Amino acid sequence: MSDSPAAISDAPRISYAKDGPIAWIVTDNQGRMNALTASMWQALPTAIAEANADPDVRVVILRGAGSRAFSAGADISEFESARTGDAAKDYDTLNDAAFNAVLKSAKPTIAMIHGFCLGGGLALALCCDMRIADDASQYAIPAAKLGIGYNARWVRPILEAVPPARAKELLFTGRRFPAADAARIGLVSQILPAADLEAAVRALAGEIAANAPLSVMAAKTVIDEMTRNPQAPDMTALDAAVAACFASDDYAEGRRAFLEKRKPLFKGR
Repeated sequence: MSDSPAAISDAPRISYAKDGPIAWIVTDNQGRMNALTASMWQALPTAIAEANADPDVRVVILRGAGSRAFSAGADISEFESARTGDAAKDYDTLNDAAFNAVLKSAKPTIAMIHGFCLGGGLALALCCDMRIADDASQYAIPAAKLGIGYNARWVRPILEAVPPARAKELLFTGRRFPAADAARIGLVSQILPAADLEAAVRALAGEIAANAPLSVMAAKTVIDEMTRNPQAPDMTALDAAVAACFASDDYAEGRRAFLEKRKPLFKGR
């Protein structure tokens, strides 16, 4: 890989690197615990689009640079200029675009969480399909402590992870949850020692990447649609996603590999 996923840079940025079938999208603002600036929010959809457009990419991993934080949330130093008056609406638009890009990614997404995962950083992680974290990680949405009205559009990913009463606890109190509590209530899928985290996430991504991409994307499409529109899912679109798997070369390859007792070599078509 030409660019280390944990590389340190002087200027806040979203970095993108590809390692075989894995795309790494990194929040990199280590001097402020990877707090997200407006320019970083703006760059996230571009990074997701690059991963989705690359046929070689099968899994996207989001992480923070270094090991202190996934992200401490939106960069509060910008709030006086970017989150007051008319500018606040523009900032929310940037947030919406970033969250929606991750939520609607065609490729599976994994949040690899070291350390602090707060505010907009936690919202970003909740937009991922899976969240794997170290055992020292901490979680909070401190909007109420800052007088921020939490946008209704950003509550949906919280409610997809935790029950309404827990979502209210998060937003009413702004309290920090340690890793064990976050796992218990459903904010994260798994917690591991920090030394084991990256290897475990790479192994999970590799396991997903080895499977038929159309099958994985169909499963993601079905689960997301059933979760977000349970009363009226678009069954026509879901049936088409499943039918595309049966019509694919990968389905033929999977059958042949099973009969020949070998690992299949899927190509995503």
